[in-house]
Amino acid sequence: MAFFTPQPRKDEPVAKLEPKPEPRVESPREPVAPPAPAPARRVEEPVMSAIQPKGESLVAKGLTIEGKIEGSGDVRIAGRFKGTINVKGEFRIEPGATIEGEVSAETVLVGGEVNGKIVAASRVEFKESGSLIGDLKAGSLTVAAGSKMRGNVEFGWKEGEVEGLPLKDRGHAAIR
Repeated sequence: MAFFTPQPRKDEPVAKLEPKPEPRVESPREPVAPPAPAPARRVEEPVMSAIQPKGESLVAKGLTIEGKIEGSGDVRIAGRFKGTINVKGEFRIEPGATIEGEVSAETVLVGGEVNGKIVAASRVEFKESGSLIGDLKAGSLTVAAGSKMRGNVEFGWKEGEVEGLPLKDRGHAAIR
């Protein structure tokens, strides 16, 4: 097989070939600017739903945890917990959840079962499905029809007010 280089025809004008420019070689003394950084992408934060308020911790249904919960913020239990709870916020026990131990919080909402003691600085609220076997002490108490309690209950008293009652009245101070 033969290779032929194209030959200009005699009747066509000859095109001038322009020399190719030499590639520019940068000397090492010249500073090379780094490429401009790409603009930062803005990542949108997901919007929290109204179901889970800001600052709420959850023990989900199906989980069983044993130990101690302490801190500030709201806590919601939908599973099982055994131990001590001390939170500065709202503590919610969902229907079907069980707590075994002592609960201390600003507000306690009981929809599940508690076997132990509840102490609330502000209030305790029992839903229809809520039950308590143990003692309760709170600033105020709300009980829905259908809820169950067995134990000693104190509410509506200021700290130290019960201790000031005569001995004959102390046993029945919470039942007035």
